[in-house]
Amino acid sequence: MARRRNATRGHTIRSSTGSKPSSGPDSGASLKPSEDAPKSKPAGGLCIVATPIGNAREITLRAIDALKSVDLVACEDTRVTAKLLAILGIRAKAIAYHDHNAERVRPLLIERLKHGESVALVSDAGTPLVSDPGYKLVRAALEDGVPVTALPGPSAVLTALVLSGLPTDRFLFAGFPPAKAEARRRLFAEVANVPATLVFMESAQRLAAALADMAAALGSRDAAVAREMTKMFEEVRRGPLSGLAAHYAQAGPPKGEVTIVIAPPSAAAAPSADDVERRLASALATASVRDAADQVAAETGLKRRDVYARALRIAGRRRP
Repeated sequence: MARRRNATRGHTIRSSTGSKPSSGPDSGASLKPSEDAPKSKPAGGLCIVATPIGNAREITLRAIDALKSVDLVACEDTRVTAKLLAILGIRAKAIAYHDHNAERVRPLLIERLKHGESVALVSDAGTPLVSDPGYKLVRAALEDGVPVTALPGPSAVLTALVLSGLPTDRFLFAGFPPAKAEARRRLFAEVANVPATLVFMESAQRLAAALADMAAALGSRDAAVAREMTKMFEEVRRGPLSGLAAHYAQAGPPKGEVTIVIAPPSAAAAPSADDVERRLASALATASVRDAADQVAAETGLKRRDVYARALRIAGRRRP
């Protein structure tokens, strides 16, 4: 069973969803629908191609045609992309383009594009430019007058959002939270009052800690943790942030990396001055002025600078 693991996001491409043989991308068989599509070489330019986030059948016929016909495929990990291309029965020249070599490789790609070649940009899984350096290549291509087009397809962000059961009319994708707890908590405090559903990606090892920090900063909100999306063991666990944090603290890290979706803040009435004083007094008993202000600002929706000024006054009254 062929698999593809995304080194950054932990996604896996599975070539079969069951024990019975099948045709199509999963089995590596020829793809008859795409055989009827035009075989002509595409005009030069950069083509952003979405690839599967889990099940190889997610690939679009248009993406298959593009990968068959471009001069070069730029990818995060040539080994990962080679496995997908093998499943699809495609032979293509590939070059690695990732965070560590982007500054060196990007000018080479631009030169080839300026000479009329066609390049497909793919990520290890999903839509390029989401949590990878692809946007810099797109920007450079546009600045040099190179045509850029996109072939839409799979996206872990949108898949988790629609599976979550939470509002989808307005959302903010905030990427991966910082690995260090203090920086992570600052980020959650910054987005606490954004009037939108929040979407994060996170590693399995940090999931329980991240959920606990989210619960502390964002309060009692409904959320969903999605993993193994589009694959045989797809799971979406829904519940309040505190409950999800407790579950994963006890159960341990799940398989693979995950996408977290969090409900927007409720439209609660503004807290009274006395309520803010009580919250700050309680927070200051165990936290610094800055951390206490961050916590109460996140809980109440008040401007951080106002809460911080009030926290300074309370701390000042306590000094001998």
